[in-house]
Amino acid sequence: MNNIEVNKVTSEDVLEKVFNIRRIVFVDEQNCPPELEWENEDVSTHFLATIDGTPVGACRWRKTDAGYKLERFAVLKAYRGRKVGQALVAAALADLPEDASYIYLNAQLDAMRLYAKFGFVAEGEQFEEAGIQHFKMVKH
Repeated sequence: MNNIEVNKVTSEDVLEKVFNIRRIVFVDEQNCPPELEWENEDVSTHFLATIDGTPVGACRWRKTDAGYKLERFAVLKAYRGRKVGQALVAAALADLPEDASYIYLNAQLDAMRLYAKFGFVAEGEQFEEAGIQHFKMVKH
């Protein structure tokens, strides 16, 4: 029943499923401006989480000037609390290059406990991004 699978996106039709999940969670549910949601897509490595074949979550990582940034973690409301987020974080971390020494993300406040389980630690001041409070977190 809770058969979570996370796969790297390798085709346009699967990428559309990722974008659909992000549209539902970020744009519709969290009211993020759509123009802020769709950036750096072509330089990111995307992942899709499914449960028994149904698309339920998504995330991505990309190389930045600072290091490797994990971002756009989204899980459909009906599937939250079922370890989909954990599976996404684990898959993204496992996919990073071996030389990825500086790994970071911007965490919404209610997701900080999840990232802390993977060794991420909050740094700096709380800030607002797309109208939502965040902390930068760095993997130690």
